[in-house]
Amino acid sequence: MVPVLSAPDLADLTLDPNQPLQTQLYHRLVQSICNGRLTAGSKLPSSRRLSETLGVSRNTVIQVLEQLKAEGFLGSKPRQGVFISTSLPSHVAAIKEPDWQTSPRTSADDLPRLSTQGESLRNPRLAREKSQPFTPGLPDLEAFPFHIWNRLYRRHQSRLPLIGYGPSQGYLPLRQALAEYLRSSRGVRCCPDQIIITNGAQESLSLCAQVVLNPGDTVVMENPGYRRAHIAFEANRASLKMVGLKNNYLDVNALIKSSMRGKLLFTTPTHQYPMGGVMPAGDRLKLLDWAAQSGCWILEDDYDSEFSFKHRPVAALQGMAEYTPVLYMGSFSKTLQPGLRLGYLVVPKALVEVFAQAKEMLSGYSPLLSQAVVSDFIAEGHFVRHLRRMCINYREKWNNFCQLIRKDLEPQAKLIVNSAGMHVVIATSNMDDIDLSKKLSLQGFGSTPLSFFSPTKVLKSGLVLGFANTSSEDRKSCVKTLKNLLIPTLRTVLT
Repeated sequence: MVPVLSAPDLADLTLDPNQPLQTQLYHRLVQSICNGRLTAGSKLPSSRRLSETLGVSRNTVIQVLEQLKAEGFLGSKPRQGVFISTSLPSHVAAIKEPDWQTSPRTSADDLPRLSTQGESLRNPRLAREKSQPFTPGLPDLEAFPFHIWNRLYRRHQSRLPLIGYGPSQGYLPLRQALAEYLRSSRGVRCCPDQIIITNGAQESLSLCAQVVLNPGDTVVMENPGYRRAHIAFEANRASLKMVGLKNNYLDVNALIKSSMRGKLLFTTPTHQYPMGGVMPAGDRLKLLDWAAQSGCWILEDDYDSEFSFKHRPVAALQGMAEYTPVLYMGSFSKTLQPGLRLGYLVVPKALVEVFAQAKEMLSGYSPLLSQAVVSDFIAEGHFVRHLRRMCINYREKWNNFCQLIRKDLEPQAKLIVNSAGMHVVIATSNMDDIDLSKKLSLQGFGSTPLSFFSPTKVLKSGLVLGFANTSSEDRKSCVKTLKNLLIPTLRTVLT
């Protein structure tokens, strides 16, 4: 059943006591209906309430409402009330005033200028993809243990301390459970006091940019790399320097030989995004030495570290030495639910207060109820069990999807294979991958153009395809659709 929208109480509607009140009220209501302030189908306040709010007699209000009903502006339903008509009477359609949403004064040229940071956000790469099968980053939500989650939610939903204000650093029991999990599963050296709970990975990036960088500072990044990190750093007026990949992970030797220096280096060593390579332990140690010698922070995004299909992931950079200049970030968007909007940062003890204050200034605390549920979900072992099930689930989907691509799309599309994560990458030569992604979306399948991940356009063409949120039929249908899109283009090129 569609909920009925209630109209505003019109408390700001002023009437001149020296003029006929009934006429004024009639014209004001007609005007509000015509210009869209009173939405079609919404319910008006009762005549008694309107009388009290406007300071006029109830009889005056009733006479105006009856007149508007007779003219087709209003309608009534027994025992439900008076409603705005869903269409204007034909004889008043011509006087309808322009809606504020379609006002001609909505162009940026008509408004005062934004800051340099604000202008940098006019970027089509920021647009979030629609949630479709194969949209990268979407987990298998149908496989989520909602029965356990709902039980934990009911446990906490009536706790008054969880619906008030909370600490910006995050809910202590969650930080305690998370510290234990990160130590045991990823080798992260941390205690609960070093963890900052954030509103997802993007806030973690913004926090690090604000705390670490000054305008003009250099950020070293993988190329290709996580496009939303590019945007976060550019928005803080950083200068980006790109380093290429070797075997689909950051080329550490090339970085060292280049004599490149920066204030911060952003990397995804456990599962390079988007290409999927895993940085070996030896290269990780070299990278830590380089950072220490050059006075550079490392922002480690431990992307998809939980989903490795053939071997145990290499330990996190942050825990490979006792003292490292590493800021470690992760999120629950892929391991649990994107809708939680919960992430975390592990920072050196000396910087905890600074980051907590920055979090307070940026957004305040993250929702406590969600944090409490996640805390119990981890502490009671449900999180680890869920990850194990999802790893088996995603391995089966990965194998199936790779087989279909090899069988039906090669050589028109080259599969870039890495045995981890929730997506695959296909390279498509001689194609506009942005156009290909749009055409695929029109057929009901998500993707991200590979060219989006490289500001210097080192990649020719390709697609990033998330398989975690797909069924067997989805995978077959997507490959069939891609085949039809790829083969006609190849024929055109050959002829």
